[in-house]
Amino acid sequence: MASQSFEVEGGLTLKGTLVPQGAKNEALQILCATLLTPEQITISNVPNIRDVNNLLGLLRGLGVKVNQTAEGTYTFQADDIDLDYFYTPEYAAKATRIRGSVMLIGALLARFGKGFLPKPGGDKIGRRRMDTHFLGFQKLGASFNYDDAKKIYTIESDQLKGASFMMEEISVTGTANVVMAASMAKGTSVIYNAACEPYLQQLCKMLNRMGAKISGVGSNLLTIEGVEYLGGTEHRMLPDMIEIGSFIGLAAMTQSEITIKDCRIPELGPIPKVFQKFGVQMEFRGDDIHIPAQDHYEIQTFIDGSILTVYDAPWPGFTPDLMSILLVMATQAKGSVLIHQKMFESRLFFVDKLIDMGAQIILCDPHRATVIGLDRKFPLRGIHMTSPDIRAGVALLIAAMSAQGTSLIHNINQIDRGYQNIDTRLNAIGANIKRV
Repeated sequence: MASQSFEVEGGLTLKGTLVPQGAKNEALQILCATLLTPEQITISNVPNIRDVNNLLGLLRGLGVKVNQTAEGTYTFQADDIDLDYFYTPEYAAKATRIRGSVMLIGALLARFGKGFLPKPGGDKIGRRRMDTHFLGFQKLGASFNYDDAKKIYTIESDQLKGASFMMEEISVTGTANVVMAASMAKGTSVIYNAACEPYLQQLCKMLNRMGAKISGVGSNLLTIEGVEYLGGTEHRMLPDMIEIGSFIGLAAMTQSEITIKDCRIPELGPIPKVFQKFGVQMEFRGDDIHIPAQDHYEIQTFIDGSILTVYDAPWPGFTPDLMSILLVMATQAKGSVLIHQKMFESRLFFVDKLIDMGAQIILCDPHRATVIGLDRKFPLRGIHMTSPDIRAGVALLIAAMSAQGTSLIHNINQIDRGYQNIDTRLNAIGANIKRV
């Protein structure tokens, strides 16, 4: 597919209402869970983004009957699965494109006693990440093989058995995979150090409606009594908290009055509070967040007057996916902040583009950046740049929208992986973003 770019006119003020899409990170787990039952499952609020559409293609290839019944609503029926599809070049090509395909293994292992994964291309998943998944499966009694000729990981078990163990790391996808496998294992599993993100809580609630017996949902200690059969259900996805946070940052940066609809505010955890620490005003109107137009916003300090530090952490800590939005927002705030990206080490490398735009940022090391807010005295200036990943891509888009002049952002298929029609939706409330 030809690479596309965004041409962004900066300095425009927006006004209007935005409705967040369904949560990308939840979608990838929930769609894989449809393989756990031969019965029909209906899922609504499914985002129309590249990563999700790739996963829908994989499910169809496996023989799942996927039907779209309305915008964002699909039915799934996995009553005739073709396991030979895993050995096709088509599967290998599609599965390496999307990191979420790793969660197919837990569901297949639980229901069919075997799961497959092509060796991920390049560094898409990273070695340790895969270890967490496979170590969890091995604790449940599965054996693990790597076929060097076919470049496929295979995990197999005649009968998974419940076990008590601690997750190697607090991995959301790793926990999701192990929960799906344990839900149909023989006996009881106790999983300590489990991820407890809202997405994972949603998966557990859906599995319980299907007949699973999972307790401790929302904590890092899950107890799962294995059952022999899971049935159909209906499920609605949460709004995407990363998109909600991105829209809050956008409103502050562009001095715009924006209302974000249907936010499921209790599920947002620490997100609104962290934006308030940056001086962003917001009103909660029922389940909507209203951000008034603000000329200035000031970053708070700690009680003793020292510079605020913001860092990411596993839930209920602040999500790493919004660190790049905070960093961009800080460039035009009054005050300074240390952004400490603990969980990923290459996520701050997009700051060189912001420095080119006129931001005052000191990149201390791959994990820490100090941002000196310019209080809008020196607006950013439009430049040509390339989006390195989904989250940095949207952070750069927000920077470009607040800058003086026109910016060109290349490699925007990265943004399309996680944000549905972002240009059309922002243009509807006053932005000027052209796809070129």
